[in-house]
Amino acid sequence: MRRACLIVAAALVALALVAAGCGSSTSHSASTSTAPSGAASTAPASSTTTSAPSSAACRTVPVPAPKPNGHLSAPHLRLDPHKTYTVTIVTNCGTFAFTLDVAQSPKTSASFYSLVKRGFFDGLTFHRVAAGFVIQGGDPTGTGAGGPGYTVVEAPPKNTQYVLGDVAMAKTETQPAGASGSQFFIVTAPNVTQSAGLTPDYALLGKVVSGISVVEKIGSLPTNPPQDGSPTPAVAMSSVTVSTR
Repeated sequence: MRRACLIVAAALVALALVAAGCGSSTSHSASTSTAPSGAASTAPASSTTTSAPSSAACRTVPVPAPKPNGHLSAPHLRLDPHKTYTVTIVTNCGTFAFTLDVAQSPKTSASFYSLVKRGFFDGLTFHRVAAGFVIQGGDPTGTGAGGPGYTVVEAPPKNTQYVLGDVAMAKTETQPAGASGSQFFIVTAPNVTQSAGLTPDYALLGKVVSGISVVEKIGSLPTNPPQDGSPTPAVAMSSVTVSTR
Protein backbone atom coordinates (compact mmCIF):
# COMPACT_ATOMS: atom_id res chain seq x y z
CA MET A 1 0.00 0.00 0.00
CA ARG A 2 1.48 3.31 -1.05
CA ARG A 3 2.31 6.03 1.41
CA ALA A 4 0.02 8.98 0.93
CA CYS A 5 1.29 12.38 0.06
CA LEU A 6 -0.02 15.91 0.02
CA ILE A 7 1.60 17.97 -2.72
CA VAL A 8 1.96 21.70 -2.12
CA ALA A 9 3.64 24.58 -3.94
CA ALA A 10 6.26 25.41 -1.32
CA ALA A 11 7.66 28.89 -0.97
CA LEU A 12 11.27 28.50 0.16
CA VAL A 13 11.42 25.45 2.38
CA ALA A 14 10.07 22.03 1.41
CA LEU A 15 8.46 20.49 4.47
CA ALA A 16 8.39 16.73 3.94
CA LEU A 17 5.11 15.45 5.28
CA VAL A 18 4.63 11.75 4.91
CA ALA A 19 0.89 11.97 4.55
CA ALA A 20 -1.05 8.88 5.39
CA GLY A 21 -1.64 6.36 2.66
CA CYS A 22 -5.09 5.74 1.31
CA GLY A 23 -6.19 2.18 0.94
CA SER A 24 -5.89 0.43 -2.37
CA SER A 25 -7.78 -2.62 -3.49
CA THR A 26 -5.00 -3.59 -5.87
CA SER A 27 -1.74 -3.12 -4.01
CA HIS A 28 -0.47 -3.47 -0.47
CA SER A 29 3.23 -2.83 -1.09
CA ALA A 30 4.76 0.10 0.74
CA SER A 31 6.46 2.92 -1.13
CA THR A 32 7.75 6.31 -0.17
CA SER A 33 6.70 9.54 -1.80
CA THR A 34 7.15 13.18 -1.01
CA ALA A 35 4.28 14.73 0.90
CA PRO A 36 2.88 18.22 1.27
CA SER A 37 4.97 21.16 2.01
CA GLY A 38 3.04 24.13 3.30
CA ALA A 39 3.63 27.84 3.05
CA ALA A 40 3.50 27.80 6.84
CA SER A 41 6.81 25.99 6.85
CA THR A 42 8.58 29.20 5.92
CA ALA A 43 7.50 30.96 9.12
CA PRO A 44 9.49 30.93 12.35
CA ALA A 45 8.55 28.14 14.75
CA SER A 46 7.10 30.65 17.21
CA SER A 47 4.51 31.83 14.70
CA THR A 48 3.37 28.52 13.27
CA THR A 49 0.59 27.91 15.76
CA THR A 50 -2.05 30.02 17.39
CA SER A 51 -1.35 30.15 21.12
CA ALA A 52 -2.12 26.46 21.59
CA PRO A 53 -1.93 24.99 25.10
CA SER A 54 1.33 23.33 26.10
CA SER A 55 2.00 19.66 25.46
CA ALA A 56 1.84 19.08 29.23
CA ALA A 57 -1.95 19.09 28.88
CA CYS A 58 -1.76 15.81 26.93
CA ARG A 59 -1.78 12.67 29.03
CA THR A 60 1.05 10.27 28.31
CA VAL A 61 -0.33 6.94 27.12
CA PRO A 62 1.32 3.81 25.74
CA VAL A 63 1.83 3.90 21.98
CA PRO A 64 -0.98 1.74 20.56
CA ALA A 65 0.16 -1.46 18.88
CA PRO A 66 -0.04 -1.27 15.07
CA LYS A 67 -2.98 -2.96 13.42
CA PRO A 68 -2.88 -4.80 10.09
CA ASN A 69 -4.04 -3.15 6.92
CA GLY A 70 -7.74 -3.45 6.30
CA HIS A 71 -9.19 -5.82 3.72
CA LEU A 72 -12.56 -4.17 3.44
CA SER A 73 -14.70 -3.48 0.39
CA ALA A 74 -15.89 0.02 -0.36
CA PRO A 75 -19.31 0.67 1.20
CA HIS A 76 -22.36 1.34 -0.94
CA LEU A 77 -24.48 3.19 1.61
CA ARG A 78 -25.77 6.71 1.07
CA LEU A 79 -26.07 9.30 3.81
CA ASP A 80 -29.03 11.65 4.01
CA PRO A 81 -27.85 15.12 2.88
CA HIS A 82 -30.61 16.68 4.98
CA LYS A 83 -29.17 15.27 8.21
CA THR A 84 -26.10 16.34 10.18
CA TYR A 85 -23.46 13.71 10.92
CA THR A 86 -21.00 14.65 13.64
CA VAL A 87 -17.83 12.65 14.24
CA THR A 88 -16.43 12.88 17.79
CA ILE A 89 -12.82 11.90 18.43
CA VAL A 90 -11.61 11.32 21.99
CA THR A 91 -7.83 11.48 22.45
CA ASN A 92 -5.39 11.73 25.34
CA CYS A 93 -5.05 15.41 24.43
CA GLY A 94 -8.79 16.08 24.64
CA THR A 95 -11.93 15.71 22.55
CA PHE A 96 -12.93 17.42 19.33
CA ALA A 97 -15.69 16.96 16.77
CA PHE A 98 -16.31 17.69 13.12
CA THR A 99 -19.33 17.47 10.84
CA LEU A 100 -19.24 15.43 7.64
CA ASP A 101 -19.70 17.41 4.42
CA VAL A 102 -22.30 15.07 2.97
CA ALA A 103 -23.62 17.58 0.43
CA GLN A 104 -20.20 18.33 -1.06
CA SER A 105 -18.63 14.89 -0.61
CA PRO A 106 -21.28 12.17 -0.38
CA LYS A 107 -19.00 9.22 -1.26
CA THR A 108 -16.13 10.34 0.95
CA SER A 109 -18.48 11.02 3.86
CA ALA A 110 -20.24 7.68 3.49
CA SER A 111 -16.92 5.83 3.43
CA PHE A 112 -15.69 7.57 6.58
CA TYR A 113 -19.04 7.05 8.31
CA SER A 114 -18.88 3.34 7.51
CA LEU A 115 -15.35 3.03 8.90
CA VAL A 116 -16.35 4.84 12.10
CA LYS A 117 -19.33 2.53 12.55
CA ARG A 118 -17.01 -0.47 12.20
CA GLY A 119 -14.77 0.88 14.96
CA PHE A 120 -11.93 1.13 12.44
CA PHE A 121 -10.38 4.23 14.00
CA ASP A 122 -10.58 3.18 17.65
CA GLY A 123 -7.06 2.73 18.99
CA LEU A 124 -5.34 4.42 16.03
CA THR A 125 -3.04 7.42 16.32
CA PHE A 126 -2.28 10.79 14.88
CA HIS A 127 0.99 9.47 13.56
CA ARG A 128 2.15 12.74 12.07
CA VAL A 129 2.20 16.40 13.01
CA ALA A 130 3.47 19.07 10.61
CA ALA A 131 4.03 22.22 12.63
CA GLY A 132 1.67 25.03 11.72
CA PHE A 133 0.16 23.06 8.85
CA VAL A 134 -1.69 19.78 9.51
CA ILE A 135 -2.15 16.86 11.88
CA GLN A 136 -2.73 13.46 10.30
CA GLY A 137 -4.16 10.13 11.41
CA GLY A 138 -6.26 7.16 10.39
CA ASP A 139 -3.52 4.71 9.43
CA PRO A 140 -4.03 1.31 11.09
CA THR A 141 -0.33 0.46 10.74
CA GLY A 142 0.88 3.79 12.14
CA THR A 143 3.51 3.98 9.40
CA GLY A 144 1.86 6.35 6.96
CA ALA A 145 1.32 3.53 4.46
CA GLY A 146 -1.84 1.84 5.73
CA GLY A 147 -5.51 2.00 4.89
CA PRO A 148 -8.84 0.14 4.81
CA GLY A 149 -8.16 -1.92 1.69
CA TYR A 150 -10.15 0.15 -0.79
CA THR A 151 -10.15 3.57 -2.42
CA VAL A 152 -12.96 5.97 -3.23
CA VAL A 153 -12.50 8.94 -5.54
CA GLU A 154 -14.33 12.24 -5.21
CA ALA A 155 -12.42 15.26 -6.49
CA PRO A 156 -13.08 18.56 -4.68
CA PRO A 157 -13.95 21.78 -6.55
CA LYS A 158 -10.99 23.34 -8.34
CA ASN A 159 -11.27 26.50 -6.23
CA THR A 160 -11.02 24.62 -2.92
CA GLN A 161 -8.83 26.18 -0.23
CA TYR A 162 -7.98 24.27 2.93
CA VAL A 163 -8.16 26.48 6.01
CA LEU A 164 -7.99 26.13 9.78
CA GLY A 165 -10.29 23.37 10.98
CA ASP A 166 -10.91 21.82 7.56
CA VAL A 167 -10.79 18.02 7.49
CA ALA A 168 -9.72 16.31 4.27
CA MET A 169 -8.40 12.97 3.07
CA ALA A 170 -4.77 12.12 2.27
CA LYS A 171 -3.73 10.35 -0.91
CA THR A 172 -0.62 9.12 -2.68
CA GLU A 173 1.10 11.28 -5.25
CA THR A 174 0.12 8.95 -8.07
CA GLN A 175 -3.56 8.67 -7.18
CA PRO A 176 -6.13 10.91 -8.88
CA ALA A 177 -7.51 14.03 -7.23
CA GLY A 178 -9.98 13.17 -4.49
CA ALA A 179 -8.78 9.61 -3.93
CA SER A 180 -9.03 8.45 -0.32
CA GLY A 181 -8.94 5.49 2.02
CA SER A 182 -8.90 5.98 5.79
CA GLN A 183 -6.14 8.51 6.42
CA PHE A 184 -7.26 12.07 7.04
CA PHE A 185 -5.68 15.39 7.94
CA ILE A 186 -6.89 18.47 9.78
CA VAL A 187 -5.56 21.89 8.84
CA THR A 188 -3.89 23.75 11.71
CA ALA A 189 -2.46 26.66 9.70
CA PRO A 190 -3.67 29.83 11.47
CA ASN A 191 -4.72 31.69 8.33
CA VAL A 192 -5.62 31.11 4.70
CA THR A 193 -2.34 32.57 3.44
CA GLN A 194 -0.40 29.76 5.07
CA SER A 195 -2.64 26.91 3.94
CA ALA A 196 -3.81 28.09 0.53
CA GLY A 197 -0.69 26.62 -1.10
CA LEU A 198 -2.22 23.16 -0.69
CA THR A 199 -3.49 22.23 -4.14
CA PRO A 200 -7.20 21.26 -4.44
CA ASP A 201 -6.47 17.55 -4.83
CA TYR A 202 -7.69 16.21 -1.48
CA ALA A 203 -11.24 15.04 -0.91
CA LEU A 204 -13.10 17.24 1.53
CA LEU A 205 -14.46 15.43 4.57
CA GLY A 206 -15.77 18.07 6.94
CA LYS A 207 -15.14 20.94 9.34
CA VAL A 208 -14.21 21.01 13.02
CA VAL A 209 -17.18 22.36 14.99
CA SER A 210 -15.91 21.92 18.54
CA GLY A 211 -12.56 21.41 20.23
CA ILE A 212 -10.41 23.32 17.75
CA SER A 213 -8.12 24.14 20.69
CA VAL A 214 -7.50 20.39 21.06
CA VAL A 215 -6.56 20.14 17.38
CA GLU A 216 -4.19 23.09 17.81
CA LYS A 217 -2.76 21.51 20.95
CA ILE A 218 -1.93 18.34 19.02
CA GLY A 219 -0.47 20.50 16.27
CA SER A 220 1.86 22.20 18.76
CA LEU A 221 3.43 18.99 20.11
CA PRO A 222 7.16 18.38 19.59
CA THR A 223 7.89 15.81 16.90
CA ASN A 224 10.57 13.44 15.73
CA PRO A 225 11.91 14.53 13.27
CA PRO A 226 11.42 18.14 14.43
CA GLN A 227 8.62 20.14 12.79
CA ASP A 228 7.27 17.14 10.84
CA GLY A 229 7.06 13.69 12.35
CA SER A 230 5.59 11.56 15.11
CA PRO A 231 4.36 13.65 18.07
CA THR A 232 5.50 13.31 21.68
CA PRO A 233 3.61 12.16 23.62
CA ALA A 234 1.87 9.76 21.23
CA VAL A 235 -1.66 10.89 20.37
CA ALA A 236 -4.11 8.00 20.45
CA MET A 237 -7.76 7.98 19.39
CA SER A 238 -9.38 6.02 22.20
CA SER A 239 -12.89 6.48 20.79
CA VAL A 240 -14.25 7.65 17.43
CA THR A 241 -18.03 7.81 17.15
CA VAL A 242 -20.61 9.43 14.88
CA SER A 243 -23.99 10.86 15.81
CA THR A 244 -26.87 11.84 13.53
CA ARG A 245 -29.54 14.49 13.88
